[in-house]
Amino acid sequence: AEVTWYGIEQEYTLLQKDVNWPLGWPIGGYPGPQGPYYCAAGADKAFGRDIVDAHYKACLYAGINISGINGEVMPGQWEFQVGPSVGIAASDQLWVARYILERITEVAGVVLSLDPKPIPGDWNGAGAHTNYSTKSMREAGGFEVIKKAIEKLGKRHPEHIAAYGEGNERRLTGHHETADINTLKWGVANRGASIRVGRDTEKEGKGYFEDRRPASNMDPYVVTSMIAET
Repeated sequence: AEVTWYGIEQEYTLLQKDVNWPLGWPIGGYPGPQGPYYCAAGADKAFGRDIVDAHYKACLYAGINISGINGEVMPGQWEFQVGPSVGIAASDQLWVARYILERITEVAGVVLSLDPKPIPGDWNGAGAHTNYSTKSMREAGGFEVIKKAIEKLGKRHPEHIAAYGEGNERRLTGHHETADINTLKWGVANRGASIRVGRDTEKEGKGYFEDRRPASNMDPYVVTSMIAET
């Protein structure tokens, strides 16, 4: 009855096969600090775009509702988005899209990593932000429904965190565009929040929210069903 919509943002890291080090990074060394890589273009900033584009086209060909791709904050890291998809179809689509990506990286001789913090230190981790809305959130007065939903998520924060991916404690440190793993905080257009509400949603009084807690290696079936259940 609530027609649950999901949009899942899958972040991943491309690694050089024999050295387990991100694509485009000097072996045994580090690239320049984060800043110029996010959504970037150029041979000195974007590494592995041929793989990313091939994946995008293969997903379209396979009938996946893939809605975008972008270079991420850490060089060698990328993201694709699946959705909006209704209910369990979102997880089906993400699972198949991951499989297609694994096949394409195999052909390219590159390793796909879904580790939530592939490189320790001052580098962004990898998540699977999950955007969610119900029919009542998308209709007039929906922002109030969203606020109540976030309140409910707060009450079950530990249960969600426990099910949101392995190694997520290495990523959710309160730094690098994450909230601390032990607290649930939300905000409008806040990239350091656990739950983010977009400016448009606030302005229009209806829309969706983004759960930024899931790790890149999360099980989409577990995450999407838990959000709906809570």
